[in-house]
Amino acid sequence: MNVALFLSVLAIAACGLIYELVASALASYLLGDSVLQFSTVIGTYLFAMGVGSWLSRYLTRGLVARFIGIELMVGVIGGFSSTLLFLAFAYTGAFRLVLYALVVVIGVLVGLEIPLLMRILRDRYAFKEVVSNVLTFDYLGALAASLAFPIVLVPKLGLVRSAILFGIVNAVIALWSTFLFAELLGTRRALRAACVAVLTILTVGMTQAKAITTLAEDNIYSDDVIFSRDTRYQHIVLTAWKDDLRLFLNSHLQFSSRDEYRYHEALVHPGLAALPGARRVLVLGGGDGLAVREILRYPSIESVTLVDLDPEMTRLFATHPLLTKLNGGSLTSPKVRVVNADAFVWLDQNTEMFDFAVVDFPDPNNYAVGKLYTTAFYRALERHVSRGGLFVVQSTSPLFARQSFWSIVETLKRARLKTYPYHVYVPSFGEWGFTLAAGADAPPYAPPGTVPPGLRFLAGPDVAQLFTFPRDMQAVAVEPNRLNDQVLVRYYEKEFDAINR
Repeated sequence: MNVALFLSVLAIAACGLIYELVASALASYLLGDSVLQFSTVIGTYLFAMGVGSWLSRYLTRGLVARFIGIELMVGVIGGFSSTLLFLAFAYTGAFRLVLYALVVVIGVLVGLEIPLLMRILRDRYAFKEVVSNVLTFDYLGALAASLAFPIVLVPKLGLVRSAILFGIVNAVIALWSTFLFAELLGTRRALRAACVAVLTILTVGMTQAKAITTLAEDNIYSDDVIFSRDTRYQHIVLTAWKDDLRLFLNSHLQFSSRDEYRYHEALVHPGLAALPGARRVLVLGGGDGLAVREILRYPSIESVTLVDLDPEMTRLFATHPLLTKLNGGSLTSPKVRVVNADAFVWLDQNTEMFDFAVVDFPDPNNYAVGKLYTTAFYRALERHVSRGGLFVVQSTSPLFARQSFWSIVETLKRARLKTYPYHVYVPSFGEWGFTLAAGADAPPYAPPGTVPPGLRFLAGPDVAQLFTFPRDMQAVAVEPNRLNDQVLVRYYEKEFDAINR
């Protein structure tokens, strides 16, 4: 009984932390700025737990029945928390209100659990044993949850099913407690019936989780959702309408199949066409294989190394029929090597050299991505580019995010690189910017006069025009983005918040 009892404590702790992580991850996916979302959600949750612990002093009678009732409430509210958050984001303008209301309610209930359980157990065990054992298993449960959440739960179950699964765990603990503490309960039939009812509701919710997320996503995205998956790193959604296929990562549009060729031709060819001797190319990010498709147009290319963090992303774009048609099966080319790793870590641990590199990361809307736009990152990348080589960086919009764009350019300059910023119009995004960079001792860049045949957008004479900026997109005074002070993320957040108002 001792083992089962303290394993219950471990499970309770795991449940509480899972609900906290689910809320933080969902807020990060839907609102961006993961540091802000995790910090505020965790802080609010811990505060609410403190309130719950303080309120526990006012519960003086029927402690076991109250404990069981709290477990059931945590199971229902926590279990359906991610469902409620998805629906709130899809159908209301009050997502933040619902988010923090749920965090506070769940935190207060979780804060009540351990003090009540310790008071229930104090008549069975010496006080020092109660405290040491309960707190030990509480911390072990938190550790187990923190490891299982990114490695197993999110990739295998997704956020909705993960929360509901742990709601079921809470309800099972409540039912188990009606037997474990039977002698301390008056009427047990009603409590057990309530436990069975909650378990039934949560089980039905588990079976309908896909329908719930589909309902929410159908309202979030204007087109039909044909694929949706949570991975360890992001929320991937593909939508389709007629001949338009769109990719969204964490609710942010990454491309539209109707005009992605403009973006990817502009990303690759101004740099690579200027390097007729290029043989080895590195692509960082770009797990969709679209930049690789453009690189493989050059017969001289012998190898392409693609480094993308998310294996689900590269697997999807290497196997899904609609996506392999779009990228020309580039990820399964014998010339292409796919590495699933953090680009920053990979650069630090490898010594390979490349003639050309493409940096195609998502926009710097949070600090996890912002680190890949820093002086430290660009210096690390330069060490992998051969003398006379070039690399190109996706640099956001010089029109809608003017400070962000020129901050990226300034960051490259502070990394002691020569820079050649340019821009192109992509209908799905508007004006979009890129920056070519080369080592300080590299020869000056000259726009190529020719590009590979068969392009839909770029022609050789057009390339030079991309490097001319109208007055409303010309350089402004900005700070560089450094690893210890990611000013770029703040620029980006301010500028796109202004657009969305």
